[in-house]
Amino acid sequence: MSHYRAIAALCLCFFSLVGFAQQAAVDAYSADTQRANALLVKAVDEYKAKGDSALAEFSRQGAFIDGELYIYVVDTSGVMLASGGPSASLVGKPVLSVLDVDLKEAFEHAIAQPDDGIVRSAEYRWWNWQHAKVERKRVFYQRVKDRLIVVGYYMPRSSPEQAQQLLGQISRQVANDAKTTFGLINQHDKQFTEDDLYAFVVDLKTKRFVAHGFSSRLIGTDFKSLRSVDGKPIGEDILKQMSGLETGEIAYLWRNPITGQNEYKRTFLQRVNGFVVAVGCYAVK
Repeated sequence: MSHYRAIAALCLCFFSLVGFAQQAAVDAYSADTQRANALLVKAVDEYKAKGDSALAEFSRQGAFIDGELYIYVVDTSGVMLASGGPSASLVGKPVLSVLDVDLKEAFEHAIAQPDDGIVRSAEYRWWNWQHAKVERKRVFYQRVKDRLIVVGYYMPRSSPEQAQQLLGQISRQVANDAKTTFGLINQHDKQFTEDDLYAFVVDLKTKRFVAHGFSSRLIGTDFKSLRSVDGKPIGEDILKQMSGLETGEIAYLWRNPITGQNEYKRTFLQRVNGFVVAVGCYAVK
């Protein structure tokens, strides 16, 4: 990323979805949420006790780093004041000067939030230096005087509910116009991909892939011969399962395209007009 693109992206991710109440739902990231909030409370207490002298501590590797979590601070004039992560290169630099009108309005909305002791949350898409990919990120922040103290974590794994929702959407479109839908899946159209979620489709008659939202090299290949990373005959298993069912589910070891790691994948299946449509989500088992 260039310097200005990095600044603009930082502000976009931080301010485009501000104002959400802190999310209390228990999900796959509940442990990360607890860690992030604990680090934020610690940083807010430190800032209230020491004022701006605490900013140097936030920018050092030490008490305000917890694994991949780190604190960063932006003031209400749009200047990055501290960061314990890769955005440390932006410390001391203004951000408003490179924002368009909409982003400036979003920034102004964020800084209009009162210093009322409330922790607010937002989700956005942001560059993850570890994986060299854009991923969802959830941040928690609190305003203290004219400082916004922030911590966040990446969410490289989608939920089973998100996978099932995407499967339902794609299945309906396959039922309405299979050829067009297959083409869009194979072009990796954004409406058919969501973070680590993507679809693949198998023709039950030919038993070959007709669409794949991540690996185009699989299109047209023999689905029956497909095996998991650890050798499980998942192609055969899916074909057997879907020979007499309208819906199904299977779990196996597969490469997560976001993390680049071999992870357990839970794939949901739907039979639609002679095709099997599949969307799966990943989990660290």
